[in-house]
Amino acid sequence: MASDPLRLTVLGSATPYASVDNPCSGYLVSSGRTRIWVDAGSGTLAQLQRHVRLDEVDAIWISHLHADHSADLLTAYYAALYADLRLAAPIPLYGPPGTADRLAHFLTNGPKRSPVESAFAVHELYDGHQVRVGALTLTSRAVSHGMPAFAVRIETEGRSLVFSGDTAPCANLTRLAEGCDVLLCEAESAHAPAGEEQVHHTPEDAGDTARAARAGRLLVTHVGRSLTPERAVARASVGFDGPVGHAAPGITFSIG
Repeated sequence: MASDPLRLTVLGSATPYASVDNPCSGYLVSSGRTRIWVDAGSGTLAQLQRHVRLDEVDAIWISHLHADHSADLLTAYYAALYADLRLAAPIPLYGPPGTADRLAHFLTNGPKRSPVESAFAVHELYDGHQVRVGALTLTSRAVSHGMPAFAVRIETEGRSLVFSGDTAPCANLTRLAEGCDVLLCEAESAHAPAGEEQVHHTPEDAGDTARAARAGRLLVTHVGRSLTPERAVARASVGFDGPVGHAAPGITFSIG
């Protein structure tokens, strides 16, 4: 009997704000009946509903707490508790340390703390965190973004997807991506900054990371406003001789 494929659906990949036809960072990763919302940037909750209702999501995984990766958690909170959905239990939410308090700080409008934990069962990520969600195993590693930030490897039955989150090139990402089928890697920066900390990949960096990790395929995502997707793909291809594509919104990729 054939196993269920691992699928990546791009809900959005824009940075640092949504465009008319592209929400911010967000992906639906699925296999069989298991569905995980990976990053919840502005506009991605709407696109998620083209494929699955919020109360049908098995878990949410957040790379870091910049708004273009997490802002739709705020509206998801209202959807979960105050609209037409009825959760059987709070949705498991895996995010950086402080996620629950950050949400509560924004959502609380009076003397009583907003009941964030009624909508989300929050689990704080740490370097090496691993969890099984349905058919999928998620392994998270801390990466280099100038704040608590994580990359994730999602695996099932020998197939693997690694998502960089936002990060400069770093050893943890390369190790996490070792031998993966698909590396979904940000390429926000046109050039590495001079004289200051690097916190993003350039397209060339994305190609170099994919080559060093021996990834099967590279998808550049979160391409900065000073680049075009076509140019980012061309630049990433210089250092990586495998297939290179762009994580365009609305596209579903079958992995493995």
